[in-house]
Amino acid sequence: MTDEKLSYEQARAELASVVEKLEAGGISLEESLALWERGERLADICQHWLDGARERLDAARQQAGAEA
Repeated sequence: MTDEKLSYEQARAELASVVEKLEAGGISLEESLALWERGERLADICQHWLDGARERLDAARQQAGAEA
């Protein structure tokens, strides 16, 4: 599955896995850097989903306020 098709929940779960691996240690510097970079990408995906949700909530609140 490509990164663009990851749901928020999928990205968050993979990010949690990346963090666990990094915290456990015992991997090479190169592997750690690759995991860190993957974690950064996953965090960006999660933030994108959260920003979109915030925009939708704000739009719904504005619409509800305009109708009141």
